[in-house]
Amino acid sequence: MRIYLDMCCYNRPYDDQEQLKVAIETQSKLHIQTLVKDKKLELIVSYMLRYECSNNPFEMRRNVIFDYMNKNAYAYVGDEHKAVIEEKASEIMKTGIKFKDACHVASAIFAKCEYFE
Repeated sequence: MRIYLDMCCYNRPYDDQEQLKVAIETQSKLHIQTLVKDKKLELIVSYMLRYECSNNPFEMRRNVIFDYMNKNAYAYVGDEHKAVIEEKASEIMKTGIKFKDACHVASAIFAKCEYFE
């Protein structure tokens, strides 16, 4: 199964784990991460994910997330597809979704993902 995880998923393990919802979401993300490492899921990464990660103010988190994406991405939706992605994102934005989130959804659609989180 081909999947796309937005930046919130990558950052979830760094959030306050005292909240039950956050702790459960973190465990789910870590399980998905293991499935990706074991090649049971195909991870799609995009230029928008790399852009958002590069703006993470925490160097260690930024490096760990980049390392994971670099080692485990099945495919990369690069900025050479930016025009197509952003055209689709414009359509998606008409539903009230913000630009970066719309680019994530558009990238997942472009890569024919079966799961988006």
